[in-house]
Amino acid sequence: MKKPLLFFLIFASFKIALAQQESAFQDGEWFKFRMSYSGWLKAGEATLNVKQKKFDGKEVYHVVGKGATTGAIKWFFKVKDRYESYFDAKTGLPYKFIRKIDEGGHTKDIEIAFDHNKKKATVNNKKYKTVKEIDINTNVQDMVSAFYYLRNNYDTDKIKVGDVVKLSMFFDEENYPFRLKFLGRETIKVRVNGNRIKVKTLKFRPYVMAGRVFKEEESLTLWVSADKNKIPLKIQADLAVGSLRADLDQYKGLKHSFVVQFDD
Repeated sequence: MKKPLLFFLIFASFKIALAQQESAFQDGEWFKFRMSYSGWLKAGEATLNVKQKKFDGKEVYHVVGKGATTGAIKWFFKVKDRYESYFDAKTGLPYKFIRKIDEGGHTKDIEIAFDHNKKKATVNNKKYKTVKEIDINTNVQDMVSAFYYLRNNYDTDKIKVGDVVKLSMFFDEENYPFRLKFLGRETIKVRVNGNRIKVKTLKFRPYVMAGRVFKEEESLTLWVSADKNKIPLKIQADLAVGSLRADLDQYKGLKHSFVVQFDD
């Protein structure tokens, strides 16, 4: 299967089926990430924005993720991506997913409609003008909805080092089995909203497919805040050529207090 650009792997890094807890996010939440290549070269920016609205008469969250290369790197590898998901405000199950990307001339324009009762996904490939109906797994997520589903359902008090979480994700035209390993708890320093802070985090290892993009199956490491928000703070990857890192740069509209220690 084709790989998405790395900074959108953050949307779909982990999932576990548990009783729903207090919501971790709300209407108006917004994140901005800065990307760097091989530790020093600015590579791009990405944003995630949450809006609550109606979709086919249902109460949903509409999340839009956008990413683009910036600076010198865009002159030899230009990226402009847009991802969208409409998912149920109560169950977290996706109704519609949109992937419209241009990554160095590699383009996709796909819309997916989910029917969870019939366990079917209708894939409208606008680039090739084809429509397919494909079987989906129970409680399948798209690569955006999975992240928000997890934030509402992950029992981080009980997870143990070495635990592996499994995810059923539908991506393009495939049901994709995804795995994530919990590595432990770690306090890291980050620069967010212009301040240098220390944050307690949960550290994970998402398993990826080694090959064209990633060096090996365990090339990714992800850090999220160990609080009620479960904010994505940092993701780091060893690529087939060089490395890529994403850091949370700005945020607003958090539902819960973000407990941090300022780094003088």
